[in-house]
Amino acid sequence: MNLARRDVLKLSITGAALATLPIGTLFPARPVQAAYPDNAFQAKEVAKALQDLFGTTDTSAGAVKIKAPDIAENGAVVPVTVSTGMDGVESITILVEKNPSPLVAHFELGPRTAGYVSTRIKMGETSPVIAVVKANGKLHTASKTVKVTIGGCGG
Repeated sequence: MNLARRDVLKLSITGAALATLPIGTLFPARPVQAAYPDNAFQAKEVAKALQDLFGTTDTSAGAVKIKAPDIAENGAVVPVTVSTGMDGVESITILVEKNPSPLVAHFELGPRTAGYVSTRIKMGETSPVIAVVKANGKLHTASKTVKVTIGGCGG
């Protein structure tokens, strides 16, 4: 009987010691990240960014809504919201035509995610802000020109 008690005591102490270890010690975490589209973010033109990101520049006007201010007093912080009621939305991308690097944001969405993104972007000068929604394998777009009074991309 004493042998069984000792075994239980050893297991209890071992279990308590293991419980105090950080979880990463027992199960090291592996980073889980999507592939970062370097070429698309480094592109200097909208068409090149779309080609590098999606493999095509074919877009069509769709049921995409873009909400941004008509005049942005500070180009360093321009609020932009992109939404759509389409089913099967795979991604939402925001580009600024006259920025040094036009691709400013790209969001990959899960299969049951609503087609809605709200963020803040930087704009160097007055320019069209372009939203591209990929849904069911097709690219849909909308655009709105935002006038910038104080530049945000080094201006």
